[in-house]
Amino acid sequence: MGDPANSPADVAGPRAAAVDRDLCIGAANCEYWAPNTFEVDDDAKSVVINPSGDPPDLLERALQGCPSSAITLSPAATGGS
Repeated sequence: MGDPANSPADVAGPRAAAVDRDLCIGAANCEYWAPNTFEVDDDAKSVVINPSGDPPDLLERALQGCPSSAITLSPAATGGS
């Protein structure tokens, strides 16, 4: 469940989520833990509706709760140069 090497604890600051739809099995754990970030679509696959829609602790729960390790978290873009 989730990839520990992809944990938000590895990188400080805001996080952005992504889903590998080829790995997603539509369990909807991500939508449960981070409903402002994830949504399961009509194809029963998770989609990211807002990459940083939930706080880091909820994104971590979604990552750890994904039974197919389809979620990745990366540092969020800050808009600075």
